[in-house]
Amino acid sequence: MKIRLEQPKDWREVENLTREAFWNVYRPGCQEHFVLNQYRSNPAFIPELDLVMEEDGRIIGHVMFSKSEITLTDGTSFPSWTFGPISIHPDYKRKGYGLKLLQYALEKARAMGIGLLQMEGNIEFYRHAGFGLASKLKIHYHGEPAESEVPYFLAQELIPGYWGNREGTYCPPAGYFVADAQPEAFATYEAGFPPKEKHLAPGQLPQFCQSCGMPLTKDEDCGHNADGSINFDYCQYCYQDGKFLQECTMEEMIDHCAQFVDEVNKMMPEPVTQEQYKQMMRGFFPMLKRWRTSSPNHQ
Repeated sequence: MKIRLEQPKDWREVENLTREAFWNVYRPGCQEHFVLNQYRSNPAFIPELDLVMEEDGRIIGHVMFSKSEITLTDGTSFPSWTFGPISIHPDYKRKGYGLKLLQYALEKARAMGIGLLQMEGNIEFYRHAGFGLASKLKIHYHGEPAESEVPYFLAQELIPGYWGNREGTYCPPAGYFVADAQPEAFATYEAGFPPKEKHLAPGQLPQFCQSCGMPLTKDEDCGHNADGSINFDYCQYCYQDGKFLQECTMEEMIDHCAQFVDEVNKMMPEPVTQEQYKQMMRGFFPMLKRWRTSSPNHQ
């Protein structure tokens, strides 16, 4: 087993490895290979920590690191770092390779003076590499209440004393959202790989219709494109044959969804009124893809 720096000749092989490692894991399909492709030219990318793992001359693993920052309670920025994607080929998963690659990378990061890392991941795996809940270090996750103990938001102080008992909020670097920011570029890039089937599956991150917010838990919940393929962004009640079934404003969609408040209350810890539910949707809907660039009074 050998760990070395990634080289330009490795790029396509590593991106394909990343695609194989993440396909249908966190969402239908994956975006991580495009994130990596775009990140190499990002000023936040750290080439000294762009590492591949080889076994018998074959690349079986990869990890990359990025500069990031934490916004302190006084509004100033504090330098920190993050990492990912970390990829292990499916044939080599659950054999200890991922932990070995990460431990090697963390030692190298520490030697470079990197004092603090935060990331999103499964604590049951990352605790073995020294990570714990970021909330224990008073690092909060963006969009979550400061008092929340976010179970997937993890951190580790690589250099003791670097964080210094500060308090602040972390938001992942914009580079990790490049596929959402550039959907046409992502679609073109993805078309250059062999076709693979996308599916909703247990264990993925929660998926919601990007028009009405309905939870999407299985393929049958989804709408369809004009060519008959599944559209994983929208539900069957909002989108069919490549078009929306309702031409409406965001506020009109909220009014429509509010009539189902009794069904929603079956999943709520405490029941809400129809007007309370509308207010909740007014906070949530602007983040959905269909309404992201729309005001409440525009389509």
